Amino acid sequence: VQLQASGGGLVQAGGSLRLSCAASGGTFSSYGMGWFRQAPGKGREFVASISRSGGATAHADSAKGRFTISRDNAKNTVYLQMNSLKPEDTAVYYCAKSFFELAATRATNFDSWGQGTLVTVSS
Repeated sequence: VQLQASGGGLVQAGGSLRLSCAASGGTFSSYGMGWFRQAPGKGREFVASISRSGGATAHADSAKGRFTISRDNAKNTVYLQMNSLKPEDTAVYYCAKSFFELAATRATNFDSWGQGTLVTVSS
């Protein structure tokens, strides 16, 4: 499976962005998907995930109430809507495919990763 993330950019604090991740080469509706991020000098951290049907989601505490993950299986695409962005959200955001059907949260549960898209939030 190949994953192509897009939608990153520079935004002011309080603004919004929507990230997209297009998948190819597999049966998209068969597996869960997730978003992770890595800030400069820090490790990769979980942001949100979604089950294969979209019926179940999980969000990190830092994302709850501000970020929403969704998917369109007809378009082989997963999204991350990010609202009320903060400077501490600045990071490279990665989409990933899970081994499982459910909304996994550990990086070790994901086996394919996109190239990342940079989100910069200015204060």
